[in-house]
Amino acid sequence: MDGTSKWIEIQGGDGAFGAYLALPRASSAGGAPGIVLLQEIFGVNEHIRSVAEQYAADGYVVLAPDLFWRQGQRIELGYGEADWQRAVQLKKASDIKQAQADIRAAAQALRALPGVGARIASLGFCYGGLLSDHAAANGDVDAAVAYYGGGIQDALARADEIHVPLMMHFGARDSHIPLDAVKHIAERFDERDNVEVHVYTEAEHGFNCSHRASYRQQPAALAHGHTLVFLSETI
Repeated sequence: MDGTSKWIEIQGGDGAFGAYLALPRASSAGGAPGIVLLQEIFGVNEHIRSVAEQYAADGYVVLAPDLFWRQGQRIELGYGEADWQRAVQLKKASDIKQAQADIRAAAQALRALPGVGARIASLGFCYGGLLSDHAAANGDVDAAVAYYGGGIQDALARADEIHVPLMMHFGARDSHIPLDAVKHIAERFDERDNVEVHVYTEAEHGFNCSHRASYRQQPAALAHGHTLVFLSETI
């Protein structure tokens, strides 16, 4: 592995779609662990690609599938008002079952890449956080991380299907995910040794994204540290 990044093509059940691949610079004995990186509603944009590069620098093979490919190849949005409106439209036009099928295809493609070890995780943000939760329930990955996953509180019927380690990050000031919803999620998994829930007091929705006004350096750094420890222990 030489640390290169590129787009590759994945064959899904109803067509081929792109995925951004970021490789670590150093090879690992037995192969590097893999991460399926799951986008926000803004596509595999500059932020998501920078996260892919960040985790590649941490020693992971990272694959970020384009989950809106049916609406348009490699849609990439920013965080202004017009892009927000477009992103919401794309989310409404997408099908969560199809997204889960794409994630399964991406996970299989990642496992098949040369230099990837036996274990992989999913890591998702916002919409991708919910999808990471589903990837855990579907058994497509060996561990999962969800940052401010909108809708996880409505998917708790699948909680008993999650047998792999799962870590969730939430902001206590998230205007999109009420704190009561976060508490409900934490209570549902309270007696589960395989699930961790972290809540950051001063964090809003999107606190990990340096491209957004809601970015907060300290909770982003804390969450990244928690995630790295979690991944090192699980994959």
